[in-house]
Parts: sequence; structure tokens; C-alpha cells
Amino acid sequence: MSHSTETVTVDDGDAGYHKGLKSRQVQMIAMGGAIGTGLFLGASGRLVTAGPSLAIVYAIAGVFAFFVVRAMGELVMHRPSSGSFVSYSREFLGEKSAFFVGWMYFLNWACSGVADVTAAAKYVQFFWPDVPQWIPALGALVLVLAVNMVSVTLFGELEFWFAAIKVLALVGFMVTAIVVLVSRTPVDGHVTGPQLITENGGFFPHGLLPAVLILQGVVFAYAAIEMVGVAAGETAEPRKVIPKAVNSVGWRIAIFYVGSVLLLVMLMPSSSYNKDVSPFVTFLSSLGVPGAAGIMDIVVLTAALSSVNSGLYSTGRILRSLSASGSAPKFLGVMSRGGVPYGGVLLTACVYVLGVVLNLVVPGESFEIALNFSALGILSMWSMIMICNLALQRKARRGEIERPSYRLPWAPATNYLTLGFLVIVLALSYFDVPAGRIMIYAIPGVVLLLVLGWFAVRKRVREVAVEHGR
Repeated sequence: MSHSTETVTVDDGDAGYHKGLKSRQVQMIAMGGAIGTGLFLGASGRLVTAGPSLAIVYAIAGVFAFFVVRAMGELVMHRPSSGSFVSYSREFLGEKSAFFVGWMYFLNWACSGVADVTAAAKYVQFFWPDVPQWIPALGALVLVLAVNMVSVTLFGELEFWFAAIKVLALVGFMVTAIVVLVSRTPVDGHVTGPQLITENGGFFPHGLLPAVLILQGVVFAYAAIEMVGVAAGETAEPRKVIPKAVNSVGWRIAIFYVGSVLLLVMLMPSSSYNKDVSPFVTFLSSLGVPGAAGIMDIVVLTAALSSVNSGLYSTGRILRSLSASGSAPKFLGVMSRGGVPYGGVLLTACVYVLGVVLNLVVPGESFEIALNFSALGILSMWSMIMICNLALQRKARRGEIERPSYRLPWAPATNYLTLGFLVIVLALSYFDVPAGRIMIYAIPGVVLLLVLGWFAVRKRVREVAVEHGR
């Protein structure tokens, strides 16, 4: 039986949402998902480790990140859904796959959200160092939770301005950097220009291996680019808005990630950066810009709050999709009059409270404890997006559905290449001691929990399927 993309069965978890997201908000959600603390903070440590080759690694990882978001865009054009890849996994692969990817996505956001609540607290302490770390952590969570509980429009507006601050900061840096380069203004005693790369060991000053080993950390810097797919279910005219947002991700990655790193290594030798200080702060402070550290601290605080905001939003929608099919408790499917799936939002917020507790008990280790467990969710979810896209292609070839005209380029080769790339990233994590190895060693435990979870819900899954005539 064949049908077009307009007549596919709507997922049960999509009912009740308001189409409250505007085109400009979706554009910024896509942009904000591609720009985070991985660039503002993580770039310094990687610059010290790998030198200018960081730009090459960002470019390689960026290509595969673009393939992932483009595959998601094709799925959205097939059928916009707030359940996103959970809904697509259910349609193309079955409820077991939906259960797996949905709860792995929750694991990702739950853990990264705990880390970001912690990060927000640390950035606030820049201005008020005597305040106990758990107090700003709790304040940040309450603020973002309140916004998410009101309406999707308010979430979209907050995310718009969070993304705008990040973009303005990067544009400001790039304009300043270009002026410094063109005017040949010395920075920290160095004559600026491309010769700084060649005079300090070229693109691979420490060899090829360090560049390869930072690959897994760079991939995680792109986490959240899939947010645009989750937002599609609450967007007016998604088939018009989403392709524009997805297409822009590629050049944004090229300009902001690759461009920023190339500018940084032409302004100062990569060895001049401090792994504990934002590279942008190091450069601006060398120029004598007053308050550079404070300004960048506000930007990074914005990036952390943006991540917490996105985590509450996306997990609320994903958990509601799971609940609608019986793969999650019923209370996660409840919806407010404002179209907010507050059951799932509150569950995620409760997990984030764990971040506040960690800040109270182990303020020094809380960030690393949480971040180590978010990586598995990212790799699982990106892999499932590519697999669902492959399944869509197969159904289209069999004539069961009509494949959208907006497609993943060079598929299915790009699907298999991306899946292979993600396997390599997982393998490389083993060499990231101790953080990556903790993730690897945790895999059997996570799999066991998922298996036990599936056996716990499968009876209700069958009951819900019978109720809906599936």
C-alpha cells in the first residue's frame, strides 16, 4: 500500500501541541544547537593538545554532523513530529527501537543537563565567588524550568536570545580578529598572520595522533544540532521552515568553528592558549580589552543556560512520545492547556536537581561525573537518525511511501559513512583516560538497564497497541 508524505499516520504523541514556534526562532534554535560551550571553552584545551589541526578536526566532524542533521531534515519532511527520531524509529523500526533511542536520548540530556547546571553555577561564581555553588545551580534550574512550563512560544523566544548572544559574541570576536590581522597589530609580542602556523610546527605540531584522539571530544561539541528536528512538530509550516534551518547548519559550522580556530592560531601560537581559560578571553586580554573575561563569562553562562533550556524542552517531547505508545509511564504524557508536556519536563528537572545536589556534595567533580555519561546518548541518537533515514529510503524504493524531494545528499553512502564514523568515535573514546573509558565500561550496565526496562513496559506497549488498533 503506498501513500504520500502528507497522509502517513500521525504519531499518537503529537496531539495537543501548539504551533507556537516562528521561523526566526527555529533558525536560531538550529544555530544555537551548533554553537555551545564546546567552542567557547573546550577549544582551548584542544588547541593546546592538537594545535592548528583542531580546525581540520572541526571540519571533518562538522561534515558528519551536517549529514546527521540533513538526514533528520529528510525525516521531518516525510512527517513533522515532536516525537522526532523516537517517532521515526517507531514507524520504521518498531517500538523496541523507539524505546531504546528515546531513553538513550533522555540519558544524554539528563547527564549533560546536570553538567550544564553545574557549569552555570561556576560562571555565576565568577562575579560572586563567595556564593556556595549549589545556590546559583538551583537558581538557574528554577529560571529555565519556569520558562519551559509556560508555553513553547516563551521557550522559543528565550532560546532565540540565548543563540543571538552566542552569535553576536562570535561575530564580535571575528571582526576584531580580522581587523587585528589586516592591520598587522602584534598580539602578546607576536606578529600576527599565517606565518604563526608554519613557524610553530605547522598544522600538526605534536603529530597526527593528538589530532585523531581529540575527535571524540569535538563530536560532542556538536551535540544538540538535532534540536531542529524536535522543534518541527511545534513549528508553523515546518516543510517550509526546516530545510532553510538545516541547510544553514553547514556554513555556520564552517564559519564559527573552523573560521574561529584558524583566526585564533593566526593571532597567537597555539601553545600560548591556556586549557583552563577560554581562547577568546586569552586573545582579548592580550589586546588589553577591559572586562574581556567578564564578557565571555556571560556568553558562556548563556550557552550553559541554553543547553539546560533545550534539554528540558526536547526531553519533555521525547518522553511524551514514549508515553503515548506505552514505553514510558502515563504521567510523562500529560499535557497542560498551554500545550506543554509538563510530566516529562518535570521528570528531567528532577534529574537536574541531582546536579544541584552534586554541587552541594562534590562541587569539584560534579561536572565530569555527569558529562562522562552523556556521550553514549549522543552516539546512539545520531546513529538511530541515520538508520531511520536508511529505512525511509528502503520503503521508498519498495513503493510503500513517497520519499521527500528534500534528501540527504549522496545517500545511502553518506548513511554508512556516518555510521562508520560514529563507531570510530566510540572506539577512540577508550583512549580518553579516564573519562572515555568510564563511558566504555558503563555500556554493559546501560544495556542491562534498557533490557530490564523493556521487559517492564512491554505488556503496556501491547495493551496500548491493541487500544489504537495497531
